[in-house]
This record gives sequence, structure tokens and C-alpha cells, in this order.
Amino acid sequence: MIRSELVQKICSDFPDLTQREVENVVSSLFDSITQQLADGGRVELRGFGAFSTRQRDARIGRNPRTGEPVEVAAKRVPYFKPGKEMRERLNLNAQKADND
Repeated sequence: MIRSELVQKICSDFPDLTQREVENVVSSLFDSITQQLADGGRVELRGFGAFSTRQRDARIGRNPRTGEPVEVAAKRVPYFKPGKEMRERLNLNAQKADND
């Protein structure tokens, strides 16, 4: 599902909201999560999961074209840990698919 599909789904679930209003809410949600992570924080949505960042150390990588060693700088990367309810629903759906 991409952002526009998410907006359409929410619009169909809440017909009293305009598409523009839903787009603004979705953008605000994503911007808030991104800003919190950029500030070094964590975002926890109970039942869904938690967004945080993880530190990646500097390392020596390889240029895929030339094979030449390249230094890759240390960086923070986003990380998502699914919540218990999400894991249970995913596993329930996987079990149903296995039984079919």
C-alpha cells in the first residue's frame, strides 16, 4: 500500500472527511514521526509497533562497479519493531494460509 492508497482507504472509511483533509492528516502523522526520530526520540503506537533509530558504525564497503574499497560513514537508520497485536494478527493470517 502506498500513501495515496492509504488516503483512499481512510476516505472510504470516513466519508465525512474530504480527501484534502485526510491527505493533511496523513502528511502530518508522517512528518511528526519523522521529526521525532530525527530528534533522537522514539514513537510507540500501542498494538501497532514502535519506531526508533539504530546506530550503524563506520565500515569499509565496496564500490559494486569497480570493487574498490570505499569508507562508509557511521549513520543512524530507522528501525521498526512490530507490536504484539500486529505479530499475532500476521501469524494468524499465516496459519490460515497454510491450512488452505
